[in-house]
Amino acid sequence: MTKQEFLSELREGLSGLPREDIEERVNFYSEMIDDRIEEGLSETDAVLEIGTVESVVSHIIEDISLSKLVKEKIKPNRRLNAWEIVLLALGSPIWLSLGIAAIAVVISIYLSVWAVVISLWSVFASLVGSAIGCVFGGVLVMFGGAYLTGVALIGVGLFCAGLAVFAFFGCKAVTKGILKLTKKMIIGIKNYFVKKEDV
Repeated sequence: MTKQEFLSELREGLSGLPREDIEERVNFYSEMIDDRIEEGLSETDAVLEIGTVESVVSHIIEDISLSKLVKEKIKPNRRLNAWEIVLLALGSPIWLSLGIAAIAVVISIYLSVWAVVISLWSVFASLVGSAIGCVFGGVLVMFGGAYLTGVALIGVGLFCAGLAVFAFFGCKAVTKGILKLTKKMIIGIKNYFVKKEDV
């Protein structure tokens, strides 16, 4: 792939971004290719070293804030006519309430998922607390003369400690999974706003 092919595909992949951002990114990668050519690489090798257009576009989209993409997407391409403004105003009780309800549902589902994660970490904390309490309680009971009860409490404490170890790794895996899912959702939303509109 030549430099111009790479830059034109990059420009097309970033078509949903603000124009100044597109020009800034295209100029950056143009200079990067020129620097590699000056270091002795051929034009094709310099482009290959940067990576695929898809990976570069994906990396750029990750770095741009979602609010900037939304502002660019909802910016009107033309002025609205008077009748369009009247229709928007008259329909606002319907479309505005439906939009708010949809956003509320999405946020509540997301918060519910995090509530489950917090609950799992609470179970882990209670297992750790039970383990510590049972071991110390068992030692105190043994000093009081009830050896069998003390040994039983220490055994329960060690059992809780073992469960806490397994719970820790499970909670950690679930938390990482939810964070990855969140990142993918944000990137998916950003890709929707960057997606080139069909003419």
